[in-house]
Formats: sequence, structure tokens, C-alpha cells
Amino acid sequence: MSNLTRTIEKYIHELFGAEGDESIVSLRRKELAETFGCVPSQINYVLRSRFTPERGFLVESQRGGHGYIRILRISCEDPEERLHHIDDIVGETITEQECRKLLPALQERGLLTARERLIIEVALRHAEELGRSEFDLSPHKRNLIQADMLKKMLRGLMLA
Repeated sequence: MSNLTRTIEKYIHELFGAEGDESIVSLRRKELAETFGCVPSQINYVLRSRFTPERGFLVESQRGGHGYIRILRISCEDPEERLHHIDDIVGETITEQECRKLLPALQERGLLTARERLIIEVALRHAEELGRSEFDLSPHKRNLIQADMLKKMLRGLMLA
């Protein structure tokens, strides 16, 4: 099953490459499912797991007989766009698990280096440990602090 997921993901990425500078790919869920010999829910899974804002994509979907899927590649060329994107994907709170997904995705997109990612992970882990042991903060408050720290570190790197 995961091999099919990778194949569908690769196909969609190739569509972006074939479009040149285009940042939008339009598909039909049913046609894509028929092409790969799978059920439409498999296409939904690929879109939900592989084409997320953290990975630099937005997905618009309309179900039904004339339904479509539009995948937009998020542009982060302008520093102001990067800052807005960071605020959107981090949000007001973020869990440790969400950070573990987000940071590799940002590194994969070239928005972070491996070294920067490691430094951020260590800082967030330390803040999490302090929040648990020294300050006995609730999980919600720790997640608020973690989101604020992450946004500040990412903003600093984006503007550097």
C-alpha cells in the first residue's frame, strides 16, 4: 500500500515539473484512481498525508460528479510570504509530535538546514522538559510556549 502511495505522490510531483513554472495542478479524483487502479479514498489519503501546508501545498477539493482536485504549491520566495506561511503552519499551539513532523518538512523544502533543525529541536526539547519538571505547566501552556518559541526561531532564520 505504501508503494502505491509513493507512486501516486511521485506522479503528482511530476505533474508540477511538467507544468514548468506553474504552481497549480488540477486533477480529477476518479480519473486518478482509475489510472492507478485504486479506490478514490487512496487518492484522498495521499493528498492528506503528502500534500500538506507543512510540505508547501494547499489542496482544494470539490466532490461529486464534476468534482476536481486543485493542488497549489505555496510560494515562499518573498521573506514576508515566508513569515506569513510560518505563522499559518505553526498556529497558536503546537505539540511535540507536530514539531517532529514540521521541522523535517521545512528542511526538505530547503527552508531549514540540518544544523538549524537540530538546534531548534534541542531548544524545544529543553523548553518542554523545563515546562514539565521545573515549572509544572499544563500541556496546553507548554504547547503555547513551544509554538511561540518555534515561530520566533523560524522568523529569525527567515529574516537572516
